[in-house]
Amino acid sequence: MIQENVVKVGMADLKIAAGGAILKTTGLGSCVGLTLFDESTKVAGMIHVMLPSSEIAREASINIAKYADTSVPHLIELMRTEGAEPRRFVAKMAGGAQMFAFNTGSETMRIGPRNVEACKLMLQRFNIPLLSEDTGLNYGRTVEFNSMNGILTIRSVQQGVKEI
Repeated sequence: MIQENVVKVGMADLKIAAGGAILKTTGLGSCVGLTLFDESTKVAGMIHVMLPSSEIAREASINIAKYADTSVPHLIELMRTEGAEPRRFVAKMAGGAQMFAFNTGSETMRIGPRNVEACKLMLQRFNIPLLSEDTGLNYGRTVEFNSMNGILTIRSVQQGVKEI
């Protein structure tokens, strides 16, 4: 049996991996699993984004991995310390589902779509191309990102397994 090196990324967490290690996060409903990859150095990063903006933070000391606007710059710097070059970064993402139907027109209940939009804005800000995504709809996902080849594997009960 082959033992893979799996680096678990918790909710509101971010991690980096290299040399074939697999970054994995579970329970992506409205949350987004955002990955960055430098193919030249084989350095990869993953964020489990819970909320779009730290401006809504109520805690005194914020968890920077929780928000799209604070986690992306932090992940870029972490990857840079491992020799990755931001100008070579590419991104993939999954999640951002609308898990529950609401009859109100309120933006506050659209957490999944807002998370996706915020992640895309951050990628644009740092000129990182989004190669592919599996976002939206109304089902949860588990994702694994391979730091050797940049493949994002998405698993869900409703859709099975796919790679992007």
